[in-house]
Amino acid sequence: MAARDETSDSTFTEEERAAMREHAAEVKASRKRGTSKAEKAALDAQSVVDKIAAMPEPDRGLAERIHRIALEVAPDLAPKLWYAMPAYAKDGSVVFFFQDAAKFKARYSTLGFQDAAALDDGSFWPTSFSVTPEFSLDDERTVAELIRRAVG
Repeated sequence: MAARDETSDSTFTEEERAAMREHAAEVKASRKRGTSKAEKAALDAQSVVDKIAAMPEPDRGLAERIHRIALEVAPDLAPKLWYAMPAYAKDGSVVFFFQDAAKFKARYSTLGFQDAAALDDGSFWPTSFSVTPEFSLDDERTVAELIRRAVG
């Protein structure tokens, strides 16, 4: 995440505030979208594709690959925007998301898993992973396996 502005009283960075504004807009827009669940799902999925297309490289390429993997491995997950990030939900709950590095001016992109992900492994396990432009075919297989496990 971006460094906090020490000259400001704000608890959140400008990037964090922007993400919250985007999330509020997503919620508002989703209430107005379509009349059927199928129409809403199609609009949500298109919003993810559009968000990925708007990302700068190398984030766009990484997000496209993860999106492809998600659709192949877990076609029942619903793509949607979550705090303006591509996310994939099961029964309305976000299972995982992709955070592009440019969003928070970070050093690397992140693949993060939420509580709905069935990744529990004892009393301690990772829930987010750094994703760099060197993302390999072996990494793709690892992500595919994580997604398979996450959706149970």
